[in-house]
Amino acid sequence: MSFTELFKNKKLFFFGISISIIIAFFDLLSKRITFSILENKASEGLLLNNSIEVTSFFNLVKVWNRGVSFGMFNGLEYSQIIFSAIVALVMIIMIIWLYRNQKLYLSWALGFIIGGALGNLTDRINQGAVADFLDFHIASYHWPAFNLADSFVFIGVAMLLLEDLISKKKN
Repeated sequence: MSFTELFKNKKLFFFGISISIIIAFFDLLSKRITFSILENKASEGLLLNNSIEVTSFFNLVKVWNRGVSFGMFNGLEYSQIIFSAIVALVMIIMIIWLYRNQKLYLSWALGFIIGGALGNLTDRINQGAVADFLDFHIASYHWPAFNLADSFVFIGVAMLLLEDLISKKKN
């Protein structure tokens, strides 16, 4: 590997890490602000159904998810330890992938995934569960509550899949 390639790799690595730190910061900040608002409204007796209706299809809610996506495995014993270890291992693999990366889009995608994982892992370690607060619904049919970290993980994975599809079409 030439010096130029090594320098490019380092720049892309630090770019991806910077993205992940920014995402984790804003994810944790959004959870803190939203839960604070919800707790203040609840203490004032102004909270109806433990949620704030923002629009006819979107509420802010306070949900602690001890499981994984969509609340699966919520009742699993030792879930905090098991899921924290799995997320940490996946993050290590993603960081190694980011370090070896030579493409800008991959720095974005991996930065999104690592940042989202870091935000949720921080919750799981500090709170024993992941804080979710975004509640979209149609009438009484609710999508499971989620957070910004979940959104960025989804976007990062979608970017990886899209790039894979595009590169396969070119070949």
